[in-house]
Amino acid sequence: MRTRWYISRRDQPSNVPVRSRNTIFLGLLVVVVLASVGLFAADVGSTTPDPVAFDETVPVGLTLEAEYALGDDVALPRAQVFYSQYQYVVGYYGVETFVEDRRGPDHEQRFGHSLAVYVTDYGGTGIELTDEGYPVTDRSPGWIEAEAAWYVVDSDARTPAGDTVVSFADRDEAAAFAQTHGGTLHAWDSLLEVPFESDDASIARERVDDRRDLADERVEAAAGATERPTSVVVGEDADTIQAAIDDAPANTTVVVPEGTYAETIEIDRPITLAGEGNATIRGDGNSTVITVTTDRAAILGLDIEGVGNKTRDAEELPVEMDDEAWDATFTKYYAGTDAGIGAYTAEGLLVEDVRIDTPASGIITYDSTDAVIRNVTVTGTDDPTEGLAGMLLYHSPVVVENSTVLGSRNGIYLYRSPTAVVRSNEIEGNKLGVHVMHTNDALIADNELRGQEHTGIYIMTGPVRNAVVGNTVRDTGYALTTGGSDTYIASNLLTDSDIGLLVGSTASIYEDNVIAGNDLGTEVFSLLPTNRVVGNDFVGNDAHADVRSGPLRVWSDGDTGNYWQGSATVADGDRADLSYAPTDAVDGRLHRTDGAPTLVRAPALRALGGLEGSVPGMRTGSIVDQAPTCEPNNPDLLERTEWADDAWTCYETTRTTP
Repeated sequence: MRTRWYISRRDQPSNVPVRSRNTIFLGLLVVVVLASVGLFAADVGSTTPDPVAFDETVPVGLTLEAEYALGDDVALPRAQVFYSQYQYVVGYYGVETFVEDRRGPDHEQRFGHSLAVYVTDYGGTGIELTDEGYPVTDRSPGWIEAEAAWYVVDSDARTPAGDTVVSFADRDEAAAFAQTHGGTLHAWDSLLEVPFESDDASIARERVDDRRDLADERVEAAAGATERPTSVVVGEDADTIQAAIDDAPANTTVVVPEGTYAETIEIDRPITLAGEGNATIRGDGNSTVITVTTDRAAILGLDIEGVGNKTRDAEELPVEMDDEAWDATFTKYYAGTDAGIGAYTAEGLLVEDVRIDTPASGIITYDSTDAVIRNVTVTGTDDPTEGLAGMLLYHSPVVVENSTVLGSRNGIYLYRSPTAVVRSNEIEGNKLGVHVMHTNDALIADNELRGQEHTGIYIMTGPVRNAVVGNTVRDTGYALTTGGSDTYIASNLLTDSDIGLLVGSTASIYEDNVIAGNDLGTEVFSLLPTNRVVGNDFVGNDAHADVRSGPLRVWSDGDTGNYWQGSATVADGDRADLSYAPTDAVDGRLHRTDGAPTLVRAPALRALGGLEGSVPGMRTGSIVDQAPTCEPNNPDLLERTEWADDAWTCYETTRTTP
């Protein structure tokens, strides 16, 4: 009888020790099974494990934002799967999510085969569909074995991710649902043959150029505001800036000559406010200095200071907010703070060549689609734990480019701002550099970040299809922290930090990055082994990688792997002829050990390496690259660091520049 232990998500261990080659060698013939509180056992040799509560699974298939926004009566279709090589139960939002994942070429290698699959049983629940197509029920659905269920495909039922499959234990109930809501019936075997569309990390990769083009279009559209004719000159045609704005016809320019103007103002019509020379607007220190409440406004060539540092009640803001929204309290607090510029429902806003000194936020946009912020400098406080954000962008698909943010708690903060583009900025000395929450399909590209107190680029709260490309992050706590799923991380330089890359995403692509000169190159805390990690270079890190918990991760794809300083061995073409495990006690020290290229070729280690490469269970909680490259994959990027000379090749036993 074989017994396998499964760990509920609620009781996940905070740290699982990595098994070294030495440990395996000494205990090769000993198998020890440890159990602790929160584990439950399944005798897979004679019985099928029982389903668990869904909140005890490791869930995939739905962003946190979508989950939070659902009503209590919505009961989305789900599946839960027990795998032969995976110690956690995986919970899938949508049976179709599991079916598509199951088709992946390396799915069985990562998880093993499925021991038990359960799906939602809508039988007897009084299922109906909302206007959005979401299933609502009178009572909570139960679970049924997948092979015994009947499935309705192509009905009107949906989840926030798209079309979904609805399952029933009883065929007649499934047919009745299809009669009412459309769709066709399938048994389990035929369902497995149905193709389902899904947006994965390759979509984020393919859309990088599209996002760049979209940003160019937004910039070009906003640029028209710089060509508006002058209608009012402050000091000549009006005594104050506010009076000039009030007098200006739509689609004209108000000119602010050189000087300092002690005002707080509101732009409530589509005009351009343009400074000449050293024109400064100084607020009263108690409020937002410039409030924008119109579409197609522009603010050009001004210095802004005297910003307040208060949070307003929602009733004081020039916009109505949804009190019933799941994030209403959070939004009111952050979007209600003072700023140099506060823009509310200001579609097509342009802010260009502006400098802001602020103790709170520099720019806040709320529900301001296609806003463009470029060539702007925001300077916060001396203490980056104070203040709020250099740029706080709420519900605003925007472009931020060629700007500088210094000394804020959050440098650039995106919140529920899909398709935003943040590119070619300099971000220094903040607590968090670029902070992305509940934002999908964004592009973070070609930014220079240095000296952040905590994290350079932080993607959190379960978003999907974001792309982080071509950024340089230096001298910070965590250079790049990724969350969510289907993320594309490519061509970034992560160097001279405490931790270069903190991997929390799933089903994501990490390729062509250089992780060099960090205390720890990469730390993995995501529990699902679904990321594709290839073509990266790990050089000069005290330790290249560590894993907090979870199963074996295979960081190679066929004959495509990564470059690891220290993995030098006999070459087989462009690849090393041995696998490499950066989490292994021996492998992980090779790049810091004299004579390592000779040591790694020792017959005992070569034999043990082959054994480990063929027995996945012997590397639980670790990383293995089965096709490490002989030379760095990204030499030009590596040359931008001080670690290029530390790269070894498979062909030499001394350190050499590739």
